[in-house]
Amino acid sequence: MHDNMNIVSFFSGAGGLDLGFKQAGFNVIWANEFDSTIWETYEHNHPKTTLDKRSITEIKANEIPDCVGIIGGPPCQSWSEAGAGRGIDDKRGQLFFDYIRLIKSKKPKFFLAENVAGILLPKHQIAFQKILADFTALDYNVSYFLLNANDFGVPQDRKRVIIVGYANYLGKTFQSPEKITPKLVLKDVISNLPSSKPALDKNMTNGDANLAFPNHEYMTGGFSSIYMSRNRVRSWDEPSFTIQAGGRHAPIHPQAPKMEFIEQDKRIFVRGQENLYRRLTVRECAKIQTFPDDFVFKYRYITDGYKMVGNAVPVEFAKQLAKIIFNDMI
Repeated sequence: MHDNMNIVSFFSGAGGLDLGFKQAGFNVIWANEFDSTIWETYEHNHPKTTLDKRSITEIKANEIPDCVGIIGGPPCQSWSEAGAGRGIDDKRGQLFFDYIRLIKSKKPKFFLAENVAGILLPKHQIAFQKILADFTALDYNVSYFLLNANDFGVPQDRKRVIIVGYANYLGKTFQSPEKITPKLVLKDVISNLPSSKPALDKNMTNGDANLAFPNHEYMTGGFSSIYMSRNRVRSWDEPSFTIQAGGRHAPIHPQAPKMEFIEQDKRIFVRGQENLYRRLTVRECAKIQTFPDDFVFKYRYITDGYKMVGNAVPVEFAKQLAKIIFNDMI
């Protein structure tokens, strides 16, 4: 470990980004997460990291430990292609400016911000350019990339914008990592799991003592007309669809055949094989997000498990980014 490689994390969630940076050699000494349903999971899996549980809006720069870097993914619902897409006018979009405020005060050697691809949509262009300009004004050499995690050791299609700033005095520019081939597919990560269980009544957890593998349980309940408007099955030899934060929208396990087209915006489960259609379990989603098997998610309601997994930055993707940054900081 390099003592001078201490970093801090904001909007940490379960800590997928943090874990990837740890695997690349950084020490995550302090993290910030406001959502109380996540605290137990974060503290269980990152016992050496101090967790600050306040809103970023309340945090002053002198309360943050000195660090070489600041990482985080400011909440992305405001920019999401699926959501209302209010962008910077949304209260959650404003959190980006708190992130910038703290970088301005702490002046780390580098920062990384991760966000959804929707931030690049034309309707957000002015806001995105403002964010980049604000970062650049703090004396950082800023680069951004639209990357698909599937190119970097992750078995799912997941496009994300990565913004990285290096302090100008370093005289360096962040370069995207090399793509990894062959690309991983579903059978590489979820084909050897033991049998799963449906969640209990009201989608409460079975509890890990009652599962063959931690978090290996899936959400039950009906599928909306929006869900049934598209095929939600990827086969074993394909990467997964994007793992989302809502359990209701979890993809279907690849044991099922692809959904049958009826008409535009309408699919059905293949008749006679309806029993094969189940949502991926929280653990399957976590494996697709490249969380290690000993990373255990703590929740009472299974929806919180899906939320933590789906909002995370895939661990392996984070590690590939972090390795580049680590070498640039040495």
